[in-house]
Amino acid sequence: MATSLTSHRPVLAITLKVIAIGLFTGLSALIKAVSDVVPAGEAVFFRSFFAIPVIVVWLTLRGEMKNGLRTSRPMGHVLRGLVGTSAMAMTFMGLGMLPLPEVTAIGYATPIFTLILAALFLGERIRLVRISAVGIGLLGVLIMIYPRLSSGLDMSSTAFVGVLLILGATVARGFVQIHIRRMVMTEQTAAIVFYFSVTASLLSLLTLPFGWVLPDFTTLLLLVGAGLVGGVAQILVTSSYRFAPASMLAPYDYVSMLFAIVIGYFWFAELPTLVMLSGAFLVIVGNILVIWRESRLGLERGKAKPLTDPKGG
Repeated sequence: MATSLTSHRPVLAITLKVIAIGLFTGLSALIKAVSDVVPAGEAVFFRSFFAIPVIVVWLTLRGEMKNGLRTSRPMGHVLRGLVGTSAMAMTFMGLGMLPLPEVTAIGYATPIFTLILAALFLGERIRLVRISAVGIGLLGVLIMIYPRLSSGLDMSSTAFVGVLLILGATVARGFVQIHIRRMVMTEQTAAIVFYFSVTASLLSLLTLPFGWVLPDFTTLLLLVGAGLVGGVAQILVTSSYRFAPASMLAPYDYVSMLFAIVIGYFWFAELPTLVMLSGAFLVIVGNILVIWRESRLGLERGKAKPLTDPKGG
């Protein structure tokens, strides 16, 4: 008799998710620490390439290394790699231009842009709750970036360019999320995670002629550490969803702001502004509305399932 690969263990799920969020925030700090000397393309390579051994070991231990990597949509993985690698590169560049808490806060807009893109490309209907969520979230984004725009569209301003890069990365991640919604219909999670790391590693090599540097020992440790930390964090966040539903775990994403504030203060002497925190609060409110609406829709679908699927009970 087959045993279920999932179980309801919320404390374990939350613990795994929070640790993963802390590691992802730490990863961002590692990249930020080397951003003055290491080009973004080189940082993307180390982040992606050194995550592969961690992922391979994990897949091997789970017995998914063979069957889990089969794919019927190779070009889907290529597209996911192109857009995802672009998002990563823009984020890494932006980390060198903006405070860590600000990059983290703007990144919270990803679910808002995902909703907009899903409506445009997937034809998903956006009703009152979702429209409200989008409006509140976009208002929060405008509040956060207003101080960077108040002097006009100054492309010579490092902070202004940084905002554009992080916004671009956020929109790209939104596109990745709706693309993955399609991919999971035919592709295993293991394949999506593995092939993205491989694709990102290969794509980042294309930037080699544009100024890669030979890192010193300390910088090399930080870069390799970013890759290893990223691989572990990816495993932990994936594992967390085996023990609790996504709707329950989603609000814990915002713990990253606490990590970003602490790391930003002690490592980079950065403090978030009141305006940034106010904007981030509105974005989080918008996201919580989305989470609430999705959980309600899930309950409604669950109640309707026995009526349409006799085996569902």
